[in-house]
Amino acid sequence: MARREEYESRTERFLLPLLEKHQFELVDVEYVKEAGNWYLRAYIDKEGGITVDDCEAISRRLSDWLDQEDFIDDSYTLEVSSPGLGRPLKKDKDFERSLGEEVEIRLYKPREKQKEFAGLLKAYDRETVTIETEDGGEEVFTRAEIALIRLAFDF
Repeated sequence: MARREEYESRTERFLLPLLEKHQFELVDVEYVKEAGNWYLRAYIDKEGGITVDDCEAISRRLSDWLDQEDFIDDSYTLEVSSPGLGRPLKKDKDFERSLGEEVEIRLYKPREKQKEFAGLLKAYDRETVTIETEDGGEEVFTRAEIALIRLAFDF
């Protein structure tokens, strides 16, 4: 297991029972390097939406545990937040909850000179994602070619 995956996994194992106690959902944990700085991010949610106070309460508990365990060698910034409107679909529960909803898909490499697609999420499995396009057709994408898939939103 890579170091990044180990950090994410250990953090997730600590958070799951804590979040369950508060009736929150763990959307994702990521350990990433951006602009030369490391970030450990936990995205949490709940019915009706997460508040700043919710994030603060979880952040304090997580920070105390991380200080005690001290298993991350790098200097990093801890962030606990809502996944927001542009939340990517990553886990099966995300896909299940979003069936029939409008999604946006961005590919790593263009398909017929196009990298961005939108449509209704019709089906998914371990290997593929299927959307119904505006014209009523279907597009099937392998998960390996998808850089990002998220719910579409209009302002």
